Amino acid sequence: MKRNLGASCFVITTSVLAACLPVFAETHAEEANHRLHEAAAVFSEVTGAPDKGIPRDLIERAKCIVIVPGIKKGAFIVGAKYGKGFMSCRGRSDMTWSAPGAVIVEGGSFGFQIGGSETDAVMLVMNDSGERKLLQDRFTLGGDASIAAGPVGRTASAETDAQMNAEILSWSRTRGVFAGISLQGATLRADGETNEAMYGSKISNHDIVTNWHEKTPAAAELVSELDRYSPAKK
Repeated sequence: MKRNLGASCFVITTSVLAACLPVFAETHAEEANHRLHEAAAVFSEVTGAPDKGIPRDLIERAKCIVIVPGIKKGAFIVGAKYGKGFMSCRGRSDMTWSAPGAVIVEGGSFGFQIGGSETDAVMLVMNDSGERKLLQDRFTLGGDASIAAGPVGRTASAETDAQMNAEILSWSRTRGVFAGISLQGATLRADGETNEAMYGSKISNHDIVTNWHEKTPAAAELVSELDRYSPAKK
């Protein structure tokens, strides 16, 4: 009797889980779509004020971009930082931007601006070496790839030698304050779970970018914002 009851419970539990899986998948896809919208909004806002945003010539020279809206400090462990966002790279021929791949950023030094609240982060990958590292499953900013605080303003005339030689330039924004900041020690890794929710199958960021994966409707807003800063769109 007990054995039969246990078997029945197992069947019921398995059935419930099977019924819930599509709901979980749909919820995860909706969350990804919401973050895509947030990423597009962050990029639009930080480029909307030419004298206070990322210099246009740097965006046009960049190989790839990473946008992480709403990095949280202390959300799970005191002192921890954690955020989910997206990366995109340029096509070799027409210089337009690829479909986005999902990323997670964890840890690192985000400076005084965070102050216990959320912050947005934007990173530009400036050369082929930086792009190769970005397309790995995981790497450390300032360790595996050199990173420096990016200049703010209409042009990149304020670049220092460190900025000019860095593989990645980075900026952050908290409570409306936007500034270049070095994300030393942060780990950036691919978010396979979100990629699967967006594209319907397990796919790496490397495959999304190098195989020029088809853009989803939810990604169109972000890619459209990025393509405004393609050299061909001048």
